[in-house]
Amino acid sequence: MSSSVPSELTTVAEEVGAPVGAPTPARRVIATLRSSPPVLLSVAFIVLVVLLAILAPLITAISGWGPYTFDKSAVDSDLGGVPIGNLGGISAEHWFGVEPGNGRDIFARIAFGAQVSLSIAVSATIVTTVLGVVLGMLAGFYGGWVDQVVSRVMDFLMAFPSLIFMIALLSALPAGNRPVLLVVVLSLFGWPYTARVVRGQAMSLRTSEFVESARASGAGGIRIVFREILPNLRGTIIVLATLAVPGYIGTEAGLSFLGVGVTPPTPSWGQMIATAVGWYAVDPMYFLIPGTFLFLTVLSFTVLGDRLRKALDSGDAAS
Repeated sequence: MSSSVPSELTTVAEEVGAPVGAPTPARRVIATLRSSPPVLLSVAFIVLVVLLAILAPLITAISGWGPYTFDKSAVDSDLGGVPIGNLGGISAEHWFGVEPGNGRDIFARIAFGAQVSLSIAVSATIVTTVLGVVLGMLAGFYGGWVDQVVSRVMDFLMAFPSLIFMIALLSALPAGNRPVLLVVVLSLFGWPYTARVVRGQAMSLRTSEFVESARASGAGGIRIVFREILPNLRGTIIVLATLAVPGYIGTEAGLSFLGVGVTPPTPSWGQMIATAVGWYAVDPMYFLIPGTFLFLTVLSFTVLGDRLRKALDSGDAAS
C-alpha cells in the first residue's frame, strides 16, 4: 500500500508558501554566477593562479629553474644582459623567458610571486574582516559610548592618506619579516572600511523581530550579536572579503613597486614590474608578463566580487 506522506507534505508546504524543491538562496546565487561567462572566466583564472602559487615548488622543480637561480647562458653579456632569443628568451627551457641581466627564470618568479601576493592579500583580508566585523557589529548593536569610540577610531584612520602613511611606516620599520609587516600595515588601515559597512547593517538589524525575540527569551547582548546578527551578515561579509583581496593584491604590488614592500630577492609582481621599467624598450615581455598576471588577477577578483554582490542583492529581493 502506497504511503500518502509525500502528498501530505506537499500540501502542507504549499499552504505555508514553501514550495517543495524550491532552490535555497545559496543555490540561487550559485546558479546566477554560473550563468555569467565573465564570472566563469574569472573563477577559472583565480583557480589557475591559486594552483600556480600552491604548486610553485613542484612546478619549478619540473621546469628545472628556481626563482633564485641565475642562468648566465640565457643572456647576452655583450649586449648588456639582453635575453637571447625571441620574446625575452621564451623557450622550452624557460617557459616565460628570463630576466634581463641575470637570467633568472620569469615563470619561477611569477609562480613564487603569486604565492607571496596571495598569502599577503588573503592574510590581510582575514585580519581586516575579523576586526571590521567584530568592531562594526559591537558598535552598531550597542550604540552609545561603544559606537562613539569605534566610530571615532574609524574616522581617524580613514582621514589619513593611507598610501602615504603605509610608505612612511614601511620605510621607517626594520626590514625583518616584510610580508608580516605588510599584513599588519594593510590591516591597520583597511579594517575601518569593513567596520563601517557592518556597523550600518547591525544598526538596522538590532530592532528586528528575531533580535527582540532573542532578547525576550533572556539572551545576552554578546550572544545576540554572534548568534543572531552575525549569521544575517554573511552575504555582506563574503562580498566585502572578496572585494578586499584584489585591493590588497594591488596595494602590495604598488608598495613593492615603490621599493617599500617585499624586498629582493623575494619574488613579487610589483617588484618585477619596477625592475622591468628600465628594460621595456629592449625586452617588453619582461614588463608585460608580470603586468598581465597582476592585471588579470585583480580584474578576476573584482568581477567575481561585483557579480556576487549583485547576485546576493537580487536573491534578497526575491526572498
